[in-house]
Amino acid sequence: MNIPVVSSVKNLVQGKAKIDFRSKTARHTKTFLGNLFFNLLLLALSFVFIYPLLYMISQSLMRPTDVADATVQWIPRNFELKNYEVAFDAIHYWDGFMNSAWISLGSAIMQVISCSFIGYGFARYNFPGKGLLMGLLIFTFLVPPTTIIVPLFRFYFELGWINTFWPFIVPSSLGFGLQGALFVLICIQFYRGLPKVLEEAARIDGAGPLRTYVTIMLPLARPALIVIFLFSVVWHWNDVFEPNTFLLLPEYFNLAQYLGAFFGNANADGVAQMANAVQSSELLTAAPTLMNQIMAATMLTILPILILYLFVQRAFVEGIERTGIAGE
Repeated sequence: MNIPVVSSVKNLVQGKAKIDFRSKTARHTKTFLGNLFFNLLLLALSFVFIYPLLYMISQSLMRPTDVADATVQWIPRNFELKNYEVAFDAIHYWDGFMNSAWISLGSAIMQVISCSFIGYGFARYNFPGKGLLMGLLIFTFLVPPTTIIVPLFRFYFELGWINTFWPFIVPSSLGFGLQGALFVLICIQFYRGLPKVLEEAARIDGAGPLRTYVTIMLPLARPALIVIFLFSVVWHWNDVFEPNTFLLLPEYFNLAQYLGAFFGNANADGVAQMANAVQSSELLTAAPTLMNQIMAATMLTILPILILYLFVQRAFVEGIERTGIAGE
Protein backbone atom coordinates (compact mmCIF):
# COMPACT_ATOMS: atom_id res chain seq x y z
CA MET A 1 0.00 0.00 0.00
CA ASN A 2 2.88 2.37 0.64
CA ILE A 3 4.74 1.64 -2.61
CA PRO A 4 2.24 3.40 -4.98
CA VAL A 5 2.13 6.41 -2.66
CA VAL A 6 5.91 6.70 -2.58
CA SER A 7 6.06 6.36 -6.36
CA SER A 8 3.41 9.04 -6.83
CA VAL A 9 5.20 11.43 -4.51
CA LYS A 10 8.49 10.71 -6.24
CA ASN A 11 6.98 11.36 -9.68
CA LEU A 12 5.37 14.55 -8.42
CA VAL A 13 8.68 15.82 -7.03
CA GLN A 14 10.50 14.94 -10.25
CA GLY A 15 7.84 16.63 -12.36
CA LYS A 16 7.98 19.75 -10.23
CA ALA A 17 11.79 19.77 -10.46
CA LYS A 18 11.58 19.55 -14.25
CA ILE A 19 9.07 22.42 -14.35
CA ASP A 20 11.26 24.54 -12.05
CA PHE A 21 14.32 23.74 -14.18
CA ARG A 22 12.52 24.71 -17.39
CA SER A 23 11.15 27.88 -15.80
CA LYS A 24 14.58 28.79 -14.45
CA THR A 25 16.19 28.09 -17.83
CA ALA A 26 13.59 30.23 -19.58
CA ARG A 27 14.18 33.10 -17.16
CA HIS A 28 17.95 32.88 -17.59
CA THR A 29 17.57 32.75 -21.37
CA LYS A 30 15.26 35.75 -21.36
CA THR A 31 17.63 37.69 -19.12
CA PHE A 32 20.62 36.76 -21.27
CA LEU A 33 18.88 37.82 -24.49
CA GLY A 34 17.75 41.07 -22.88
CA ASN A 35 21.25 41.88 -21.65
CA LEU A 36 22.71 40.92 -25.03
CA PHE A 37 20.31 43.23 -26.86
CA PHE A 38 20.97 46.06 -24.40
CA ASN A 39 24.76 45.71 -24.72
CA LEU A 40 24.58 45.55 -28.51
CA LEU A 41 22.45 48.70 -28.52
CA LEU A 42 24.92 50.50 -26.24
CA LEU A 43 27.80 49.33 -28.42
CA ALA A 44 26.10 50.65 -31.56
CA LEU A 45 25.33 54.02 -29.93
CA SER A 46 28.84 54.34 -28.51
CA PHE A 47 30.32 53.63 -31.94
CA VAL A 48 28.28 56.49 -33.41
CA PHE A 49 29.85 58.90 -30.91
CA ILE A 50 33.35 57.40 -30.84
CA TYR A 51 33.72 57.10 -34.62
CA PRO A 52 34.35 60.85 -35.25
CA LEU A 53 36.96 60.92 -32.48
CA LEU A 54 38.76 57.89 -33.86
CA TYR A 55 38.59 59.39 -37.34
CA MET A 56 40.17 62.64 -36.14
CA ILE A 57 42.98 60.81 -34.37
CA SER A 58 43.68 58.67 -37.43
CA GLN A 59 43.66 61.60 -39.87
CA SER A 60 45.77 63.79 -37.59
CA LEU A 61 48.59 61.23 -37.66
CA MET A 62 48.70 60.92 -41.47
CA ARG A 63 50.85 62.59 -44.06
CA PRO A 64 49.22 64.43 -47.00
CA THR A 65 50.04 61.49 -49.26
CA ASP A 66 48.17 59.12 -46.92
CA VAL A 67 45.17 61.46 -46.84
CA ALA A 68 45.00 61.51 -50.62
CA ASP A 69 45.53 57.74 -50.94
CA ALA A 70 42.20 55.89 -51.04
CA THR A 71 43.88 52.67 -49.92
CA VAL A 72 44.83 54.19 -46.56
CA GLN A 73 41.76 54.20 -44.33
CA TRP A 74 42.60 54.10 -40.62
CA ILE A 75 46.25 53.20 -40.04
CA PRO A 76 48.73 55.56 -41.74
CA ARG A 77 51.81 54.20 -43.44
CA ASN A 78 53.98 56.62 -41.46
CA PHE A 79 52.86 58.41 -38.31
CA GLU A 80 53.31 62.17 -38.61
CA LEU A 81 53.40 63.94 -35.24
CA LYS A 82 54.55 67.15 -36.89
CA ASN A 83 50.91 67.86 -37.76
CA TYR A 84 50.26 68.72 -34.12
CA GLU A 85 53.26 71.03 -34.02
CA VAL A 86 52.10 72.88 -37.13
CA ALA A 87 48.51 73.05 -35.89
CA PHE A 88 49.63 74.22 -32.43
CA ASP A 89 51.34 77.24 -33.95
CA ALA A 90 48.70 77.86 -36.62
CA ILE A 91 45.77 78.22 -34.21
CA HIS A 92 47.81 80.29 -31.68
CA TYR A 93 46.99 77.64 -29.13
CA TRP A 94 47.97 79.32 -25.87
CA ASP A 95 46.32 82.64 -26.75
CA GLY A 96 43.15 80.90 -27.91
CA PHE A 97 43.20 78.60 -24.89
CA MET A 98 43.39 81.48 -22.42
CA ASN A 99 40.61 83.37 -24.20
CA SER A 100 38.42 80.28 -24.31
CA ALA A 101 39.12 79.59 -20.64
CA TRP A 102 38.15 83.13 -19.64
CA ILE A 103 34.92 82.95 -21.62
CA SER A 104 33.93 79.38 -20.74
CA LEU A 105 34.93 79.15 -17.10
CA GLY A 106 33.84 82.69 -16.27
CA SER A 107 30.44 82.25 -17.90
CA ALA A 108 29.97 78.77 -16.40
CA ILE A 109 30.72 79.89 -12.84
CA MET A 110 28.41 82.88 -13.17
CA GLN A 111 25.62 80.73 -14.62
CA VAL A 112 25.96 78.16 -11.85
CA ILE A 113 25.56 80.89 -9.21
CA SER A 114 22.82 82.93 -10.87
CA CYS A 115 20.73 80.13 -12.39
CA SER A 116 20.75 78.18 -9.13
CA PHE A 117 19.60 81.22 -7.16
CA ILE A 118 16.87 82.09 -9.65
CA GLY A 119 15.71 78.48 -9.93
CA TYR A 120 15.47 78.17 -6.15
CA GLY A 121 13.27 81.26 -5.95
CA PHE A 122 10.92 79.98 -8.66
CA ALA A 123 10.73 76.47 -7.19
CA ARG A 124 10.22 77.19 -3.47
CA TYR A 125 8.50 80.57 -3.17
CA ASN A 126 5.28 82.17 -4.34
CA PHE A 127 5.41 85.88 -5.13
CA PRO A 128 3.38 88.37 -7.20
CA GLY A 129 3.99 88.03 -10.92
CA LYS A 130 5.55 84.58 -10.65
CA GLY A 131 3.47 83.18 -13.49
CA LEU A 132 4.33 86.12 -15.77
CA LEU A 133 8.04 85.83 -15.02
CA MET A 134 7.94 82.08 -15.59
CA GLY A 135 6.28 82.70 -18.96
CA LEU A 136 8.99 85.22 -19.88
CA LEU A 137 11.63 82.69 -18.84
CA ILE A 138 10.16 80.04 -21.13
CA PHE A 139 9.83 82.64 -23.88
CA THR A 140 13.55 83.45 -23.69
CA PHE A 141 14.23 79.73 -23.92
CA LEU A 142 12.18 79.43 -27.12
CA VAL A 143 13.51 82.53 -28.90
CA PRO A 144 16.59 81.73 -31.03
CA PRO A 145 19.62 83.92 -30.18
CA THR A 146 20.05 84.82 -33.85
CA THR A 147 16.81 86.83 -33.81
CA ILE A 148 18.12 89.29 -31.19
CA ILE A 149 21.78 89.41 -32.16
CA VAL A 150 21.50 92.80 -33.94
CA PRO A 151 19.99 94.72 -30.99
CA LEU A 152 22.42 92.94 -28.67
CA PHE A 153 25.35 94.06 -30.80
CA ARG A 154 24.12 97.66 -30.82
CA PHE A 155 23.56 97.56 -27.06
CA TYR A 156 27.01 96.15 -26.31
CA PHE A 157 28.59 98.53 -28.80
CA GLU A 158 27.11 101.52 -27.00
CA LEU A 159 28.44 100.13 -23.71
CA GLY A 160 31.89 99.70 -25.23
CA TRP A 161 31.88 95.94 -24.69
CA ILE A 162 32.83 94.89 -28.23
CA ASN A 163 36.20 93.08 -28.27
CA THR A 164 35.86 92.34 -24.55
CA PHE A 165 34.62 89.35 -22.58
CA TRP A 166 31.83 91.31 -20.86
CA PRO A 167 29.10 90.25 -23.37
CA PHE A 168 29.61 86.70 -22.10
CA ILE A 169 30.27 87.25 -18.39
CA VAL A 170 27.65 89.87 -17.51
CA PRO A 171 24.59 88.12 -19.05
CA SER A 172 25.69 84.86 -17.42
CA SER A 173 25.83 86.55 -14.01
CA LEU A 174 22.21 87.63 -14.49
CA GLY A 175 20.90 84.14 -15.30
CA PHE A 176 20.89 84.70 -19.05
CA GLY A 177 23.82 84.02 -21.34
CA LEU A 178 24.13 80.96 -23.55
CA GLN A 179 21.29 78.52 -22.68
CA GLY A 180 20.71 80.33 -19.40
CA ALA A 181 16.95 79.72 -19.43
CA LEU A 182 17.53 75.98 -19.77
CA PHE A 183 19.81 75.98 -16.74
CA VAL A 184 17.21 77.84 -14.69
CA LEU A 185 14.60 75.24 -15.65
CA ILE A 186 16.98 72.45 -14.61
CA CYS A 187 17.40 74.09 -11.19
CA ILE A 188 13.65 74.61 -10.83
CA GLN A 189 12.97 70.95 -11.51
CA PHE A 190 15.69 69.82 -9.11
CA TYR A 191 14.70 72.08 -6.20
CA ARG A 192 11.06 71.05 -6.55
CA GLY A 193 12.11 67.49 -5.83
CA LEU A 194 13.68 68.30 -2.47
CA PRO A 195 11.51 67.73 0.66
CA LYS A 196 10.01 70.78 2.32
CA VAL A 197 10.86 69.49 5.79
CA LEU A 198 14.44 70.67 5.24
CA GLU A 199 13.34 74.30 5.02
CA GLU A 200 10.88 73.87 7.87
CA ALA A 201 13.62 72.48 10.10
CA ALA A 202 15.90 75.35 9.11
CA ARG A 203 13.22 77.93 10.01
CA ILE A 204 12.72 76.25 13.39
CA ASP A 205 16.45 76.60 14.03
CA GLY A 206 16.24 80.31 13.18
CA ALA A 207 17.75 80.28 9.69
CA GLY A 208 16.45 82.82 7.20
CA PRO A 209 15.70 82.17 3.52
CA LEU A 210 19.18 83.15 2.30
CA ARG A 211 20.99 81.10 4.95
CA THR A 212 18.73 78.13 4.26
CA TYR A 213 19.56 78.33 0.58
CA VAL A 214 23.32 78.70 1.05
CA THR A 215 23.88 76.17 3.83
CA ILE A 216 21.25 73.50 3.09
CA MET A 217 19.69 73.65 -0.36
CA LEU A 218 22.73 74.68 -2.41
CA PRO A 219 24.96 71.79 -1.26
CA LEU A 220 22.18 69.32 -2.04
CA ALA A 221 21.95 70.72 -5.57
CA ARG A 222 25.48 69.57 -6.39
CA PRO A 223 24.41 67.11 -9.14
CA ALA A 224 22.39 69.77 -10.96
CA LEU A 225 25.14 72.36 -10.54
CA ILE A 226 27.75 70.00 -11.99
CA VAL A 227 25.51 69.34 -15.00
CA ILE A 228 25.03 73.07 -15.53
CA PHE A 229 28.73 73.77 -15.18
CA LEU A 230 29.72 71.05 -17.62
CA PHE A 231 27.15 72.01 -20.26
CA SER A 232 27.95 75.70 -19.93
CA VAL A 233 31.69 75.15 -20.35
CA VAL A 234 31.21 72.88 -23.37
CA TRP A 235 28.72 75.18 -25.12
CA HIS A 236 30.77 78.30 -24.54
CA TRP A 237 33.98 76.51 -25.55
CA ASN A 238 32.52 75.33 -28.86
CA ASP A 239 30.48 78.43 -29.66
CA VAL A 240 31.58 80.55 -32.59
CA PHE A 241 28.41 82.51 -33.34
CA GLU A 242 28.53 84.99 -30.47
CA PRO A 243 32.36 85.24 -30.40
CA ASN A 244 32.37 86.01 -34.13
CA THR A 245 29.82 88.75 -33.43
CA PHE A 246 31.37 90.39 -30.37
CA LEU A 247 35.09 89.54 -30.75
CA LEU A 248 36.38 91.10 -33.95
CA LEU A 249 40.10 91.42 -33.22
CA PRO A 250 42.31 88.30 -33.55
CA GLU A 251 43.92 88.79 -30.12
CA TYR A 252 40.51 88.13 -28.51
CA PHE A 253 39.65 85.03 -30.57
CA ASN A 254 38.89 81.78 -28.78
CA LEU A 255 40.14 78.40 -29.98
CA ALA A 256 37.03 77.74 -32.04
CA GLN A 257 37.54 80.99 -33.96
CA TYR A 258 41.22 80.27 -34.52
CA LEU A 259 40.26 76.79 -35.71
CA GLY A 260 37.79 78.22 -38.22
CA ALA A 261 40.38 80.64 -39.55
CA PHE A 262 42.95 77.86 -39.83
CA PHE A 263 40.43 75.68 -41.69
CA GLY A 264 39.99 78.35 -44.34
CA ASN A 265 43.71 78.97 -44.64
CA ALA A 266 44.43 75.23 -44.88
CA ASN A 267 41.91 74.82 -47.66
CA ALA A 268 43.51 77.69 -49.56
CA ASP A 269 46.98 76.19 -49.03
CA GLY A 270 45.77 72.80 -50.26
CA VAL A 271 44.38 74.32 -53.45
CA ALA A 272 47.63 76.22 -53.96
CA GLN A 273 49.62 73.03 -53.58
CA MET A 274 47.55 71.31 -56.24
CA ALA A 275 47.94 74.30 -58.56
CA ASN A 276 51.71 74.14 -58.17
CA ALA A 277 51.82 70.40 -58.82
CA VAL A 278 52.79 70.20 -62.49
CA GLN A 279 53.73 66.58 -62.94
CA SER A 280 51.02 63.95 -62.98
CA SER A 281 52.67 61.93 -60.22
CA GLU A 282 52.55 64.95 -57.95
CA LEU A 283 48.91 65.55 -58.77
CA LEU A 284 48.02 61.99 -57.77
CA THR A 285 49.66 62.39 -54.36
CA ALA A 286 48.62 65.97 -53.66
CA ALA A 287 45.92 66.40 -51.00
CA PRO A 288 43.01 68.73 -51.91
CA THR A 289 43.16 70.10 -48.34
CA LEU A 290 45.58 69.79 -45.46
CA MET A 291 43.08 67.56 -43.67
CA ASN A 292 45.72 66.00 -41.46
CA GLN A 293 46.66 69.37 -39.97
CA ILE A 294 43.01 70.39 -39.68
CA MET A 295 42.21 67.22 -37.72
CA ALA A 296 45.24 67.80 -35.50
CA ALA A 297 44.04 71.33 -34.75
CA THR A 298 40.54 70.03 -34.02
CA MET A 299 41.94 67.42 -31.65
CA LEU A 300 43.95 70.06 -29.81
CA THR A 301 40.84 72.22 -29.53
CA ILE A 302 38.62 69.56 -27.94
CA LEU A 303 41.35 68.00 -25.77
CA PRO A 304 40.78 70.32 -22.74
CA ILE A 305 37.06 69.53 -22.81
CA LEU A 306 37.74 65.79 -22.90
CA ILE A 307 40.06 66.08 -19.90
CA LEU A 308 37.54 68.22 -18.00
CA TYR A 309 34.73 65.80 -18.75
CA LEU A 310 36.66 62.88 -17.25
CA PHE A 311 36.89 64.67 -13.89
CA VAL A 312 33.40 66.18 -13.93
CA GLN A 313 31.77 62.89 -14.90
CA ARG A 314 33.15 61.18 -11.81
CA ALA A 315 32.01 64.02 -9.57
CA PHE A 316 28.60 63.94 -11.24
CA VAL A 317 28.11 60.23 -10.52
CA GLU A 318 29.30 60.61 -6.93
CA GLY A 319 26.93 63.54 -6.40
CA ILE A 320 23.92 61.52 -7.54
CA GLU A 321 24.89 58.58 -5.31
CA ARG A 322 25.34 60.78 -2.23
CA THR A 323 22.15 62.80 -2.61
CA GLY A 324 19.54 60.06 -2.50
CA ILE A 325 16.67 62.35 -1.43
CA ALA A 326 13.18 61.88 -2.83
CA GLY A 327 10.58 64.59 -2.97
CA GLU A 328 7.34 64.59 -1.04
